[in-house]
Amino acid sequence: MRISGFVVSLVIGTVVASTVTAGAPSQSLRPVLRPLADALAAQQPIEAAASTKGLQRWIKGYKSRALKAGISAVVFDQAFQGVQYNADIIKKDRNQNEFTKTIWDYLDSAASDARIRNGKAALNKHNATLQKIEKRYGVDKEVVVAIWGLESAYGTFKGSTPVIEALATLAYDGRRGDFFEEQLTAALSILQNGDVTAQNMKGSWAGAMGHTQFMPTSFQSYAVDFTGDGKRDIWSGDPTDALASTAAYLKHFGWKKNQPWGVEVRLPKGFDYASANRENLKNPSEWARLGIKDMRGRAVPNHGKASILLPAGAQGAAFMIFQNFDVIEHYNTADAYVIGVGHLSDRIMGGPAIQGAWPRGDRALTYKERIELQKRLTKAGFDTKKIDGKIGPLTIAAVREYQRAEGMVPDGYASLTLLKTLR
Repeated sequence: MRISGFVVSLVIGTVVASTVTAGAPSQSLRPVLRPLADALAAQQPIEAAASTKGLQRWIKGYKSRALKAGISAVVFDQAFQGVQYNADIIKKDRNQNEFTKTIWDYLDSAASDARIRNGKAALNKHNATLQKIEKRYGVDKEVVVAIWGLESAYGTFKGSTPVIEALATLAYDGRRGDFFEEQLTAALSILQNGDVTAQNMKGSWAGAMGHTQFMPTSFQSYAVDFTGDGKRDIWSGDPTDALASTAAYLKHFGWKKNQPWGVEVRLPKGFDYASANRENLKNPSEWARLGIKDMRGRAVPNHGKASILLPAGAQGAAFMIFQNFDVIEHYNTADAYVIGVGHLSDRIMGGPAIQGAWPRGDRALTYKERIELQKRLTKAGFDTKKIDGKIGPLTIAAVREYQRAEGMVPDGYASLTLLKTLR
């Protein structure tokens, strides 16, 4: 999604909650990975000078900005009836940097037997509607169902937090205040448009809403009224508008029907792990000449340019990923999320489980350990450019250079073993 605000991102095997700066909030569907959302609720005491009284003062100041943005005073006053400062939301927000999970643990949940079984049932139950959506938007229905499954467990967990209260609390709290104020104003605009009432506008702690968890600005830009009843209803028991809105979103960002998100592959002996990066694009036939085949030993069909992704380094499964991987990334930038959506959709269609092994003996680095890794790499002469606890492209590049210098496999995998070596 490459957004401002915050996302949960996966970097080299570890799902890491993190913040991002400058981007396009209107492209932010959702700031957290739904299958992991409950784990973000770790309870730690917060030194909260903020209070409902302070929030009420903020609301008074915000009202003039909302009215200037076109929100009517009546809609504003009705929306803010009973709104209070919600300390639990701030706990979840501030605990994100400490939350880590390995990709294999994430995928065990994202494509669990129950989620696959329920996905097949949902596809069967709503097949007629999904076929119409697929025909109109050209987005494979299984992928839409997989996103539905990851976002709300097929509509069973859409979130119960009042969205106005959540966004007001986050906007007032000060961290990423501009982002959440923009979302709050968009939410008020949705109420003013009549798509939903304030009482029924509920969602996640971060303000993501409905069956497929749209943030308010994304709802404004991409939600559709597929049923034709005059409302873009992503909250009710009928998931039609939500599923169609998800397909419309993916279409907007360039979804190619019948192109896989990715294909699991086997790497040849002596593979150059430094070539496994997103910028190194080749046709499947070119990768095949380098010895990279599918799990049956065949060349991957030509679905367009592709790169090789190693989400857990040389010891984990490998994937050849295509343009549709990038499209799902607009929904959520985490590699784990994209693989989760893609793999779940494959399993719903009857495809096999991931066959490659994962380094299950490893554990995810904690936030403090990621900071330590960056500091130690930089001190050793392999500059990560930032000390922020995010294992992004700059840190991965530094890891690779260190691995080369030490005669290790340069897969860029920021593991606990690597940190121990640096120590």
